[in-house]
Amino acid sequence: MLVVIPTYNEIENVEAIIRAVFAQTDRLHILIVDDNSPDGTADKVRELQTEFSSRLFLEVRTEKKGLGTAYIHGFRWALARDYQYIFEMDADFSHNPTDLLRLYEACHNNAADVAIGSRYVKGVNVVNWPLQRILLSYGASVYVRIITGMPVKDPTAGFVCYRRKVLENIGLDSVRFVGYAFQIEMKYRAYLRKFAIAEVPIIFTDRTKGKSKMNKSIIREAIFGVIRMRFQK
Repeated sequence: MLVVIPTYNEIENVEAIIRAVFAQTDRLHILIVDDNSPDGTADKVRELQTEFSSRLFLEVRTEKKGLGTAYIHGFRWALARDYQYIFEMDADFSHNPTDLLRLYEACHNNAADVAIGSRYVKGVNVVNWPLQRILLSYGASVYVRIITGMPVKDPTAGFVCYRRKVLENIGLDSVRFVGYAFQIEMKYRAYLRKFAIAEVPIIFTDRTKGKSKMNKSIIREAIFGVIRMRFQK
């Protein structure tokens, strides 16, 4: 099992998230995909590799190219090796590492092909977000369901477990979006190919260290990207 974690200026979180993930089970490996963080994130990972030499891996890209391309880089890295379950998660503890095995069990034991750590499958489970941010996120989820017809209550979720066969058949080379729309597009592609999608309820906690990467261009991409996906399917 491989956990892909993109990073950019996550020096405050990276060591703690790595140790927290490895504390769950020794079957988990981690790939950090760092976009050449100027704060020394990659150097900290290299330091930790001396302790976790067989489980911790690092890919450093030359520049900041967006979340979606970082995940695709990680997915291709995983597919070049023998990983059967590939996770995506944030470095900032908004996704609780203790939920990783729950996502794995949804795939391994309950026959899901894609298991989503969902904030909205049972009410609204978000901590430390202002009301405006909650309304934006929840409203986006409703909007995506209306436009695409995809029965996923948290389509922008970034905490996901994929079976290997999904990433092999989803068409990674043609994924076009890089922000939140990337998360929607990945789920929509899985839905159109009739892969089994399950939502596992989680509690999402906003970051307490470091800065959010959210910006207006990411929001615009999500709004208009959903319409493009629907009519280009």
